Amino acid sequence: MGISRQNRVEVKSMLTAISSKPSRSGQVHTFSALDNAVTPHTVHVIFYYPRSPFKSFDLDSVRIPLSELLSMYPPVIGRVNKTQEGILEVKCNDAGLRVLKAKVSVGIDEWLRSADGHEESDLTAWEDMPEDPSTWSPFRMQINEFEGGGVAIGLSCPHMHADATTLTVLLKSWTEAQRRQCITQPPSFFPLPYNLTDTDAVNSDRDSFSKPIAGLVSTKTATATFRFSGSAFTRCVKEHSIHEISPKATPFDVFAALFWTRVSLAKDKSDRVCLCVDFRRLLPNPLPYGFFGNALNFSSLEMTNVVDVGVGHVARLLNEHVSSLNVEKIRFGLKRARYQGKMYGKDLTIVNMEHMIVEGEPLMYQAVFEEGVKPMHVSYRIGNDGGEGVIMVIPSPEKGFGRTVSVTLPEEEMSKLLSDQEILRLEPEVILKGVK
Repeated sequence: MGISRQNRVEVKSMLTAISSKPSRSGQVHTFSALDNAVTPHTVHVIFYYPRSPFKSFDLDSVRIPLSELLSMYPPVIGRVNKTQEGILEVKCNDAGLRVLKAKVSVGIDEWLRSADGHEESDLTAWEDMPEDPSTWSPFRMQINEFEGGGVAIGLSCPHMHADATTLTVLLKSWTEAQRRQCITQPPSFFPLPYNLTDTDAVNSDRDSFSKPIAGLVSTKTATATFRFSGSAFTRCVKEHSIHEISPKATPFDVFAALFWTRVSLAKDKSDRVCLCVDFRRLLPNPLPYGFFGNALNFSSLEMTNVVDVGVGHVARLLNEHVSSLNVEKIRFGLKRARYQGKMYGKDLTIVNMEHMIVEGEPLMYQAVFEEGVKPMHVSYRIGNDGGEGVIMVIPSPEKGFGRTVSVTLPEEEMSKLLSDQEILRLEPEVILKGVK
């Protein structure tokens, strides 16, 4: 699958960005039970810009704002420490953020047309945590310059440290620091509220949770990204009579339902999914967007014969499920997460990123280094996912009801999905799937 593309990304140098002022002596960042639950996974976010937002990263005009921002994020530039009890924590010792600089031998448009999900991972830096992590940098940034202009900025970290929202806010805040603007979503390091973490109050025992799937097999996967316009959403709603069946259905409900049914057809199964929803804004006292760490609810959702039921009824099920999330259900999900092992991909996992739209504007597309130059695309990837696949429904650069759907599946199933006429008739722009 794809064209010959060896060594299209070449790392040229690495440096360490440090804080502009020291952290408080002895400061430690601890991990929550949810952070520990997502330990097997990594998070990777890539922001694509049509032209480079800075002449050279080595210039003080670029490095100084980043250093000033990092002084607000001690855990990002700290190092992992294992206590005498064997518990992992972050020592906020100002050791710095690893920054790699790389060259890409093709233009950015050619890259989006011809690269696949595996090659896209070359745009982010990653190194597994060693047995002694005291000098290991958990957060990494890679700045990739494309031939003829354009740049992709990749951010990576262990999922234990942070979720996709945290990484998005971190990069967006850097753009604000670069433009000498107020940081609109400053980091918050307060722990999760006690009414969520008091899991002993949940009247359920371990045996009531969904059983982990035994014997997960490592499967070669492929990733493709489908970008749908607002008119595609309207067409899908009309063709499937969705607003007659589910008047409150959101773009997430519609596109998640469409892909759940079509992926189920490709798999010839998959009546059960794992739904991942950010709960920052779902609490009675909402958490700020700058909440640092993980604020994700994982829950199981089942529908018998999902392919035959129809997109409208699946959309209604999704809408009702997300709308019903409350403190008790989120708390139950946090307790359940302790026993799940891999959180993504044991069942087909659907990730809802609707919370990233703030007053009609997607947060990731507000990451603007210079006026008038927004990201042309933002990719999100979860590393070390299970074999069943992940569907992410993400806000699109187009305002309104357009959405970007990123799908990772076993290669054979992806081949079927890429030729699925129910999806293709909505005329999505398909990128980062490789060239056949």
